[in-house]
Amino acid sequence: MATKELRAKSQEELTKELLDLRKAQFSLRMQSATQQLTNTSQLGKVRKEIARVKTIQSEKGRAK
Repeated sequence: MATKELRAKSQEELTKELLDLRKAQFSLRMQSATQQLTNTSQLGKVRKEIARVKTIQSEKGRAK
């Protein structure tokens, strides 16, 4: 998801997005542990997306 789209979301929507990304990360880690993950770059992409959401959440928190 693009940064502009994330900035347009409310704090609650960002929290939901973060929860969904954490679930996806867990699923990918389990697939990796059981040797079922074929595209290992997905782990890094999800991790970076989580960092983006957390950064925007903190920026919105400081703005208030």
